[in-house]
Amino acid sequence: MKKIVHAPNAPAAIGPYSQAVESNGMLFISGQIPIDPETGKIVDGGITEQTEQVMKNIAAILDEAGYAFSDVIKSTCLLSDMANFKAMNEVYGKYYPEDPPARAAFAAKELPLGVLIEIETIAAKQ
Repeated sequence: MKKIVHAPNAPAAIGPYSQAVESNGMLFISGQIPIDPETGKIVDGGITEQTEQVMKNIAAILDEAGYAFSDVIKSTCLLSDMANFKAMNEVYGKYYPEDPPARAAFAAKELPLGVLIEIETIAAKQ
């Protein structure tokens, strides 16, 4: 059975999609961009600040659905420029200090609203 997850502490979807969908013990989180849910605006700063906000948004959705970062099994990181990979990785790594998930990271020609990063996440109950 499919359950739509809506976390009030994460930005609302900006299109015809759900923040996350849970099905059969798995949580599929739509790509999160660095929107501050309190202001509805992209956070100020560069890749470090934007990655931090994305991870906070993912944390809010995980929490709302009853999951944790330790439940994450796969992430896909989209970057506007691979030159930002190292700085993104430093922030991202803080959230996965042990047994990090599988991951793909690559540059996309353009990301929504001109952001520097977008991350989609899959978590599973163990």
